[in-house]
Amino acid sequence: MNILIIGSGGRESAFAWKMAESKKVSRLYIAPGNAGTSRYGSNVAIGVTDFEAIADFVLQHDIGMVVVGPEEPLVRGIHDYFLTRADLRKISVIGPQQQGAQLEGSKDFAKQFMVRHGIPTAASQTFDQTTLADGLAFLETQRLPIVLKADGLAAGKGVLICNTLKEAQTELKAMLEDAKFGEASNRVVIEEYLSGIELSVFVLTDGDSYKVLPAAKDYKRIGEGDTGLNTGGMGAVSPVPFADHVFLDRVEERIIVPTIEGLKKDGIPYKGFIFIGLMNVAGEPYVIEYNVRMGDPETESVLPRIESDLVDLLLGVAQGNLFDRSLVLSPKTAATVMLVSGGYPGAYESGKAINNIENVKDSIVFHAGTKDENGVTHTAGGRVLAVTALEDTLFDALQQATADAGRIYFEGKYFRKDIGFDLL
Repeated sequence: MNILIIGSGGRESAFAWKMAESKKVSRLYIAPGNAGTSRYGSNVAIGVTDFEAIADFVLQHDIGMVVVGPEEPLVRGIHDYFLTRADLRKISVIGPQQQGAQLEGSKDFAKQFMVRHGIPTAASQTFDQTTLADGLAFLETQRLPIVLKADGLAAGKGVLICNTLKEAQTELKAMLEDAKFGEASNRVVIEEYLSGIELSVFVLTDGDSYKVLPAAKDYKRIGEGDTGLNTGGMGAVSPVPFADHVFLDRVEERIIVPTIEGLKKDGIPYKGFIFIGLMNVAGEPYVIEYNVRMGDPETESVLPRIESDLVDLLLGVAQGNLFDRSLVLSPKTAATVMLVSGGYPGAYESGKAINNIENVKDSIVFHAGTKDENGVTHTAGGRVLAVTALEDTLFDALQQATADAGRIYFEGKYFRKDIGFDLL
Protein backbone atom coordinates (compact mmCIF):
# COMPACT_ATOMS: atom_id res chain seq x y z
CA MET A 1 0.00 0.00 0.00
CA ASN A 2 1.15 3.56 -0.73
CA ILE A 3 0.79 5.89 2.27
CA LEU A 4 0.88 9.69 2.57
CA ILE A 5 1.80 11.33 5.89
CA ILE A 6 0.65 14.96 6.27
CA GLY A 7 3.01 17.23 8.24
CA SER A 8 6.60 18.41 8.59
CA GLY A 9 7.64 18.15 12.25
CA GLY A 10 9.26 15.77 14.69
CA ARG A 11 5.98 13.87 15.07
CA GLU A 12 5.82 13.18 11.33
CA SER A 13 9.51 12.26 11.28
CA ALA A 14 8.77 9.64 13.95
CA PHE A 15 5.73 8.38 12.01
CA ALA A 16 7.82 8.02 8.86
CA TRP A 17 10.60 6.18 10.73
CA LYS A 18 8.13 3.75 12.31
CA MET A 19 5.96 3.17 9.25
CA ALA A 20 8.98 2.58 6.99
CA GLU A 21 9.62 -0.60 9.03
CA SER A 22 6.31 -2.11 7.90
CA LYS A 23 6.17 -4.76 5.18
CA LYS A 24 2.67 -3.48 4.40
CA VAL A 25 4.10 -0.25 2.92
CA SER A 26 5.04 -0.08 -0.77
CA ARG A 27 5.78 3.64 -1.10
CA LEU A 28 5.81 6.24 1.67
CA TYR A 29 5.31 9.96 1.00
CA ILE A 30 5.44 12.91 3.40
CA ALA A 31 3.83 16.30 2.62
CA PRO A 32 5.71 18.54 3.01
CA GLY A 33 8.18 16.64 5.22
CA ASN A 34 11.64 17.84 6.24
CA ALA A 35 15.31 16.98 5.73
CA GLY A 36 14.97 13.89 7.94
CA THR A 37 11.77 12.38 6.58
CA SER A 38 13.37 11.96 3.15
CA ARG A 39 15.40 9.07 4.62
CA TYR A 40 12.22 7.02 5.01
CA GLY A 41 10.12 8.14 2.04
CA SER A 42 9.67 10.84 -0.58
CA ASN A 43 8.93 14.43 0.45
CA VAL A 44 6.18 16.23 -1.46
CA ALA A 45 6.03 20.05 -1.58
CA ILE A 46 2.37 20.43 -0.63
CA GLY A 47 1.01 22.47 2.30
CA VAL A 48 -0.92 20.66 5.01
CA THR A 49 -4.17 22.58 4.33
CA ASP A 50 -4.02 22.53 0.52
CA PHE A 51 -6.72 19.88 0.27
CA GLU A 52 -7.07 20.03 -3.52
CA ALA A 53 -3.34 19.54 -4.11
CA ILE A 54 -3.32 16.69 -1.58
CA ALA A 55 -6.28 15.08 -3.36
CA ASP A 56 -4.61 15.38 -6.77
CA PHE A 57 -1.43 13.79 -5.42
CA VAL A 58 -3.34 10.98 -3.71
CA LEU A 59 -5.13 10.07 -6.95
CA GLN A 60 -2.01 10.32 -9.11
CA HIS A 61 0.10 8.13 -6.81
CA ASP A 62 -2.49 5.48 -5.87
CA ILE A 63 -2.42 6.37 -2.17
CA GLY A 64 -4.41 3.95 -0.02
CA MET A 65 -4.07 5.71 3.33
CA VAL A 66 -3.56 9.31 4.49
CA VAL A 67 -2.18 9.77 8.02
CA VAL A 68 -2.79 13.33 9.27
CA GLY A 69 -0.14 14.55 11.72
CA PRO A 70 -1.03 18.14 12.78
CA GLU A 71 -4.33 19.46 14.12
CA GLU A 72 -5.03 22.28 11.67
CA PRO A 73 -6.03 20.17 8.63
CA LEU A 74 -8.25 18.02 10.88
CA VAL A 75 -10.02 21.02 12.42
CA ARG A 76 -10.43 22.46 8.92
CA GLY A 77 -12.07 19.21 7.76
CA ILE A 78 -9.61 17.26 5.59
CA HIS A 79 -11.34 13.97 6.47
CA ASP A 80 -14.74 15.41 5.52
CA TYR A 81 -13.27 16.69 2.24
CA PHE A 82 -12.26 13.13 1.31
CA LEU A 83 -15.68 11.76 2.26
CA THR A 84 -17.54 14.32 0.13
CA ARG A 85 -15.66 13.37 -3.04
CA ALA A 86 -16.69 10.11 -4.70
CA ASP A 87 -13.18 9.63 -6.15
CA LEU A 88 -11.58 9.93 -2.68
CA ARG A 89 -14.13 8.22 -0.45
CA LYS A 90 -12.47 4.82 -0.61
CA ILE A 91 -9.14 6.19 0.68
CA SER A 92 -8.59 5.72 4.41
CA VAL A 93 -7.94 8.89 6.41
CA ILE A 94 -6.43 8.47 9.88
CA GLY A 95 -7.70 11.42 11.91
CA PRO A 96 -11.21 12.45 12.97
CA GLN A 97 -13.79 14.27 10.89
CA GLN A 98 -14.36 17.96 11.59
CA GLN A 99 -17.01 17.40 14.26
CA GLY A 100 -14.73 15.12 16.31
CA ALA A 101 -11.79 17.47 15.73
CA GLN A 102 -13.71 20.10 17.72
CA LEU A 103 -12.44 18.31 20.84
CA GLU A 104 -9.23 20.21 20.10
CA GLY A 105 -10.58 22.98 17.89
CA SER A 106 -12.84 24.38 20.62
CA LYS A 107 -12.01 24.29 24.34
CA ASP A 108 -15.67 25.10 25.08
CA PHE A 109 -16.87 22.16 22.94
CA ALA A 110 -14.48 19.86 24.81
CA LYS A 111 -15.63 21.17 28.20
CA GLN A 112 -19.29 20.65 27.34
CA PHE A 113 -18.49 17.14 26.09
CA MET A 114 -16.73 16.25 29.35
CA VAL A 115 -19.50 17.64 31.55
CA ARG A 116 -22.14 15.83 29.48
CA HIS A 117 -20.39 12.48 29.87
CA GLY A 118 -19.19 12.78 33.46
CA ILE A 119 -15.49 12.99 32.64
CA PRO A 120 -13.47 14.59 35.48
CA THR A 121 -12.14 18.04 34.56
CA ALA A 122 -11.66 21.46 36.14
CA ALA A 123 -14.80 23.58 36.65
CA SER A 124 -15.15 26.34 34.04
CA GLN A 125 -17.31 28.94 32.31
CA THR A 126 -17.00 30.41 28.80
CA PHE A 127 -17.33 34.08 27.84
CA ASP A 128 -17.21 36.14 24.64
CA GLN A 129 -17.02 39.85 23.86
CA THR A 130 -20.74 40.34 24.50
CA THR A 131 -20.42 38.81 27.99
CA LEU A 132 -17.07 40.38 28.93
CA ALA A 133 -18.60 42.23 31.91
CA ASP A 134 -19.98 38.93 33.21
CA GLY A 135 -16.54 37.36 32.76
CA LEU A 136 -14.83 40.13 34.72
CA ALA A 137 -17.40 39.74 37.51
CA PHE A 138 -16.98 35.94 37.45
CA LEU A 139 -13.23 36.33 37.98
CA GLU A 140 -13.93 38.18 41.24
CA THR A 141 -15.65 35.06 42.61
CA GLN A 142 -12.81 32.65 41.78
CA ARG A 143 -9.81 31.38 43.73
CA LEU A 144 -6.33 32.25 42.49
CA PRO A 145 -4.42 31.30 40.47
CA ILE A 146 -6.96 31.08 37.64
CA VAL A 147 -6.58 29.73 34.11
CA LEU A 148 -7.68 31.55 30.92
CA LYS A 149 -7.86 29.54 27.69
CA ALA A 150 -8.46 30.80 24.18
CA ASP A 151 -11.31 28.69 22.80
CA GLY A 152 -9.73 28.03 19.39
CA LEU A 153 -6.39 26.87 18.03
CA ALA A 154 -3.58 29.19 19.13
CA ALA A 155 -0.48 27.15 18.25
CA GLY A 156 -0.08 26.05 21.86
CA LYS A 157 0.12 29.64 23.15
CA GLY A 158 -3.49 30.32 24.13
CA VAL A 159 -3.36 29.25 27.79
CA LEU A 160 -2.57 31.76 30.56
CA ILE A 161 -2.19 31.10 34.29
CA CYS A 162 -2.94 34.32 36.18
CA ASN A 163 -1.81 34.78 39.78
CA THR A 164 -3.69 38.00 40.62
CA LEU A 165 -7.22 39.24 39.94
CA LYS A 166 -5.88 42.34 38.18
CA GLU A 167 -3.72 40.22 35.86
CA ALA A 168 -6.65 37.92 35.07
CA GLN A 169 -8.97 40.84 34.27
CA THR A 170 -6.33 42.57 32.13
CA GLU A 171 -5.64 39.37 30.18
CA LEU A 172 -9.34 38.59 29.70
CA LYS A 173 -9.84 42.06 28.17
CA ALA A 174 -6.75 41.60 25.98
CA MET A 175 -8.06 38.27 24.70
CA LEU A 176 -11.66 39.34 24.05
CA GLU A 177 -11.33 43.04 23.17
CA ASP A 178 -7.86 43.17 21.61
CA ALA A 179 -7.83 39.69 19.98
CA LYS A 180 -4.59 38.78 21.75
CA PHE A 181 -4.69 35.34 20.10
CA GLY A 182 -6.59 36.40 16.98
CA GLU A 183 -9.82 34.57 16.21
CA ALA A 184 -8.80 31.83 18.65
CA SER A 185 -9.73 34.13 21.56
CA ASN A 186 -13.13 35.21 20.25
CA ARG A 187 -14.30 33.11 23.19
CA VAL A 188 -12.38 32.43 26.40
CA VAL A 189 -12.78 29.56 28.84
CA ILE A 190 -12.13 30.59 32.46
CA GLU A 191 -11.10 27.49 34.36
CA GLU A 192 -10.19 26.59 37.93
CA TYR A 193 -6.49 25.89 38.50
CA LEU A 194 -5.62 22.27 39.25
CA SER A 195 -2.50 21.59 41.30
CA GLY A 196 -0.69 18.37 40.47
CA ILE A 197 1.69 16.80 37.96
CA GLU A 198 0.94 16.61 34.25
CA LEU A 199 1.18 13.69 31.85
CA SER A 200 -0.28 12.65 28.51
CA VAL A 201 -2.12 9.45 27.63
CA PHE A 202 -2.57 8.46 23.99
CA VAL A 203 -5.40 6.36 22.59
CA LEU A 204 -5.90 4.94 19.09
CA THR A 205 -9.53 4.21 18.19
CA ASP A 206 -11.62 3.04 15.25
CA GLY A 207 -14.63 4.73 16.82
CA ASP A 208 -15.73 1.58 18.65
CA SER A 209 -12.75 -0.30 20.09
CA TYR A 210 -9.48 1.29 21.20
CA LYS A 211 -5.85 0.62 22.12
CA VAL A 212 -4.12 2.53 24.92
CA LEU A 213 -0.66 3.61 23.72
CA PRO A 214 2.24 4.41 26.08
CA ALA A 215 1.82 7.37 28.42
CA ALA A 216 4.39 10.17 28.32
CA LYS A 217 5.36 13.36 30.13
CA ASP A 218 6.62 16.36 28.22
CA TYR A 219 8.48 19.46 29.37
CA LYS A 220 7.10 22.77 28.09
CA ARG A 221 9.31 25.44 29.69
CA ILE A 222 12.39 26.70 27.87
CA GLY A 223 14.58 26.87 30.97
CA GLU A 224 16.06 24.17 33.17
CA GLY A 225 14.14 23.56 36.35
CA ASP A 226 10.93 24.25 34.39
CA THR A 227 11.50 27.99 34.23
CA GLY A 228 10.93 30.62 31.57
CA LEU A 229 8.55 30.80 28.64
CA ASN A 230 6.33 28.01 27.39
CA THR A 231 7.46 26.25 24.21
CA GLY A 232 6.06 23.57 21.93
CA GLY A 233 7.94 21.07 24.11
CA MET A 234 11.61 20.69 25.08
CA GLY A 235 11.61 16.95 25.69
CA ALA A 236 9.61 13.95 26.87
CA VAL A 237 9.87 10.61 28.64
CA SER A 238 7.85 7.39 28.41
CA PRO A 239 6.73 5.54 30.49
CA VAL A 240 5.97 7.94 33.34
CA PRO A 241 7.17 6.55 36.69
CA PHE A 242 4.38 8.11 38.77
CA ALA A 243 1.67 6.73 36.44
CA ASP A 244 1.50 3.18 37.78
CA HIS A 245 -1.05 0.57 36.71
CA VAL A 246 -3.47 1.66 39.46
CA PHE A 247 -3.50 5.25 38.17
CA LEU A 248 -3.67 4.20 34.51
CA ASP A 249 -6.57 1.83 35.30
CA ARG A 250 -8.40 4.85 36.76
CA VAL A 251 -7.62 6.83 33.60
CA GLU A 252 -9.06 4.05 31.43
CA GLU A 253 -12.17 3.57 33.56
CA ARG A 254 -12.99 7.22 34.27
CA ILE A 255 -11.72 8.98 31.14
CA ILE A 256 -10.90 6.75 28.17
CA VAL A 257 -14.03 4.56 28.24
CA PRO A 258 -16.42 7.51 28.85
CA THR A 259 -14.69 9.45 26.03
CA ILE A 260 -15.11 6.65 23.48
CA GLU A 261 -18.67 5.92 24.65
CA GLY A 262 -19.47 9.66 24.69
CA LEU A 263 -18.41 10.04 21.07
CA LYS A 264 -20.69 7.13 20.14
CA LYS A 265 -23.64 8.50 22.17
CA ASP A 266 -23.24 11.91 20.50
CA GLY A 267 -23.10 10.30 17.06
CA ILE A 268 -19.59 11.59 16.39
CA PRO A 269 -17.58 9.22 14.14
CA TYR A 270 -13.94 9.09 15.18
CA LYS A 271 -11.06 7.25 13.52
CA GLY A 272 -7.63 8.24 14.77
CA PHE A 273 -5.61 9.30 17.78
CA ILE A 274 -6.90 10.96 20.94
CA PHE A 275 -4.28 12.75 23.05
CA ILE A 276 -5.58 13.20 26.60
CA GLY A 277 -3.68 15.83 28.57
CA LEU A 278 -4.07 14.90 32.24
CA MET A 279 -3.35 16.29 35.66
CA ASN A 280 -2.59 13.78 38.40
CA VAL A 281 -4.13 15.44 41.47
CA ALA A 282 -3.20 13.33 44.52
CA GLY A 283 -3.64 10.14 42.50
CA GLU A 284 -6.88 11.21 40.79
CA PRO A 285 -6.87 11.93 37.02
CA TYR A 286 -8.45 15.10 35.60
CA VAL A 287 -8.55 16.05 31.92
CA ILE A 288 -6.83 19.36 31.12
CA GLU A 289 -7.37 19.12 27.38
CA TYR A 290 -7.99 16.85 24.42
CA ASN A 291 -5.90 16.90 21.26
CA VAL A 292 -7.07 15.00 18.19
CA ARG A 293 -3.62 13.87 17.08
CA MET A 294 -0.37 12.67 18.60
CA GLY A 295 1.69 15.16 20.61
CA ASP A 296 5.11 16.50 19.75
CA PRO A 297 7.68 15.71 21.23
CA GLU A 298 5.78 12.90 23.01
CA THR A 299 5.41 10.95 19.75
CA GLU A 300 9.20 10.71 19.55
CA SER A 301 9.16 8.91 22.92
CA VAL A 302 5.97 6.88 22.41
CA LEU A 303 6.53 5.33 18.96
CA PRO A 304 9.95 3.79 19.76
CA ARG A 305 8.22 1.84 22.56
CA ILE A 306 5.64 0.31 20.17
CA GLU A 307 7.02 -3.02 18.96
CA SER A 308 3.97 -3.86 16.83
CA ASP A 309 3.53 -2.90 13.17
CA LEU A 310 2.05 0.62 13.34
CA VAL A 311 0.62 0.33 9.82
CA ASP A 312 -1.23 -2.85 10.84
CA LEU A 313 -2.79 -0.95 13.76
CA LEU A 314 -3.79 1.93 11.46
CA LEU A 315 -5.38 -0.55 9.05
CA GLY A 316 -7.41 -1.78 12.02
CA VAL A 317 -8.61 1.79 12.54
CA ALA A 318 -9.48 2.22 8.87
CA GLN A 319 -11.29 -1.13 8.60
CA GLY A 320 -13.06 -0.92 11.96
CA ASN A 321 -11.42 -4.05 13.41
CA LEU A 322 -8.78 -2.54 15.68
CA PHE A 323 -9.75 -4.98 18.46
CA ASP A 324 -8.30 -7.80 16.32
CA ARG A 325 -4.90 -6.14 16.01
CA SER A 326 -1.94 -6.74 18.30
CA LEU A 327 -0.31 -3.97 20.35
CA VAL A 328 3.00 -5.00 21.92
CA LEU A 329 4.90 -2.43 24.01
CA SER A 330 8.55 -2.39 24.97
CA PRO A 331 9.28 -2.42 28.73
CA LYS A 332 12.20 -0.07 28.05
CA THR A 333 12.21 3.66 28.74
CA ALA A 334 12.42 6.30 26.00
CA ALA A 335 13.80 9.77 26.66
CA THR A 336 13.65 12.60 24.11
CA VAL A 337 15.69 15.83 24.21
CA MET A 338 14.80 18.67 21.80
CA LEU A 339 17.51 20.81 20.19
CA VAL A 340 16.20 24.31 19.47
CA SER A 341 17.40 27.45 17.73
CA GLY A 342 18.94 30.19 19.86
CA GLY A 343 16.30 32.70 20.94
CA TYR A 344 13.39 30.23 20.71
CA PRO A 345 10.51 30.55 21.64
CA GLY A 346 11.08 34.21 20.80
CA ALA A 347 12.78 35.50 17.66
CA TYR A 348 15.39 33.11 16.25
CA GLU A 349 17.51 32.73 13.13
CA SER A 350 17.19 29.87 10.65
CA GLY A 351 19.45 28.54 7.92
CA LYS A 352 22.27 27.35 10.21
CA ALA A 353 24.23 24.31 8.98
CA ILE A 354 23.85 21.25 11.23
CA ASN A 355 26.88 19.02 11.82
CA ASN A 356 27.57 15.62 13.40
CA ILE A 357 24.12 14.01 13.17
CA GLU A 358 25.80 11.00 11.54
CA ASN A 359 28.00 10.50 14.61
CA VAL A 360 25.00 9.76 16.83
CA LYS A 361 24.96 5.95 16.99
CA ASP A 362 23.02 5.05 20.15
CA SER A 363 20.00 7.36 19.84
CA ILE A 364 17.45 8.06 17.11
CA VAL A 365 17.54 11.58 15.65
CA PHE A 366 14.13 12.79 14.50
CA HIS A 367 14.11 15.96 12.40
CA ALA A 368 11.61 18.70 13.27
CA GLY A 369 12.54 22.12 11.83
CA THR A 370 15.12 21.21 9.15
CA LYS A 371 15.61 21.58 5.41
CA ASP A 372 18.09 20.18 2.92
CA GLU A 373 20.20 22.62 0.90
CA ASN A 374 22.60 21.06 -1.63
CA GLY A 375 22.98 17.94 0.49
CA VAL A 376 23.61 19.86 3.73
CA THR A 377 21.00 19.87 6.51
CA HIS A 378 20.11 23.34 7.83
CA THR A 379 17.88 24.63 10.60
CA ALA A 380 14.42 25.75 9.47
CA GLY A 381 12.44 26.31 12.66
CA GLY A 382 12.46 26.92 16.38
CA ARG A 383 12.51 23.27 17.38
CA VAL A 384 15.11 21.64 15.15
CA LEU A 385 15.87 18.05 16.18
CA ALA A 386 14.56 15.49 18.69
CA VAL A 387 17.14 13.04 20.06
CA THR A 388 15.56 9.87 21.51
CA ALA A 389 17.30 7.10 23.44
CA LEU A 390 15.62 3.79 24.32
CA GLU A 391 17.28 2.06 27.27
CA ASP A 392 16.53 -0.34 30.14
CA THR A 393 16.26 2.40 32.76
CA LEU A 394 15.14 6.01 32.87
CA PHE A 395 18.58 7.13 34.04
CA ASP A 396 20.36 5.38 31.17
CA ALA A 397 17.90 6.75 28.59
CA LEU A 398 18.27 10.30 29.90
CA GLN A 399 22.05 10.04 30.05
CA GLN A 400 22.28 8.69 26.48
CA ALA A 401 19.85 11.19 24.94
CA THR A 402 21.49 14.13 26.69
CA ALA A 403 25.00 13.00 25.68
CA ASP A 404 23.93 12.53 22.05
CA ALA A 405 22.19 15.93 22.01
CA GLY A 406 25.57 17.38 22.92
CA ARG A 407 27.29 15.65 19.98
CA ILE A 408 25.27 17.57 17.36
CA TYR A 409 26.30 21.12 16.50
CA PHE A 410 24.69 24.15 14.86
CA GLU A 411 25.17 27.83 15.59
CA GLY A 412 22.99 28.96 18.50
CA LYS A 413 22.01 25.40 19.50
CA TYR A 414 20.27 25.09 22.88
CA PHE A 415 18.83 22.14 24.76
CA ARG A 416 17.76 21.39 28.31
CA LYS A 417 20.12 19.09 30.17
CA ASP A 418 17.61 18.29 32.93
CA ILE A 419 14.78 16.63 30.99
CA GLY A 420 13.31 13.83 33.11
CA PHE A 421 15.68 14.24 36.04
CA ASP A 422 12.78 15.36 38.27
CA LEU A 423 11.45 11.81 37.90
CA LEU A 424 14.60 9.98 39.02
